[in-house]
Amino acid sequence: MQNQRLSGLLAGAVGAVLSALSSTATAQSISVAYDGSFDDATFGVENAIVDKGLVIDYVSHVGDMLNRTGADLGSDVVIFDSARIYLFCSAVVSRKVMEANPDNVAFCPYSVYVTDKNGLVEIGYQDYPDGPMDMVEELLGDIVEAAME
Repeated sequence: MQNQRLSGLLAGAVGAVLSALSSTATAQSISVAYDGSFDDATFGVENAIVDKGLVIDYVSHVGDMLNRTGADLGSDVVIFDSARIYLFCSAVVSRKVMEANPDNVAFCPYSVYVTDKNGLVEIGYQDYPDGPMDMVEELLGDIVEAAME
């Protein structure tokens, strides 16, 4: 009886995680064109995050990785001239969205990206599900707006 209950709880947990991951994988992003260089945009994003009192946990140099590994994977397609993703969290916002729905843990840490595709520099972030995650989108939108200045 206890094993059946444990199996049911485990199946429910796995289903919740898969649901969260599938919604993340199909999510769209919100981006704006940046009138300046990639380096200026990344500098602006870094400063905007830190100016909010947040700590950048990790910077993913995804553009470098894609450019470095393309030939090894049999591709000569240049996806980005440059691309970086800045990962960070906000204790205040995270607590609010996770108190509203603990499954929102699947969206943490939050990120802002900067890309350069053929001279078009963009700054953006993920479009999260409506509801409590609107607080995260507001934070990310504020960061992008500050980076644009």
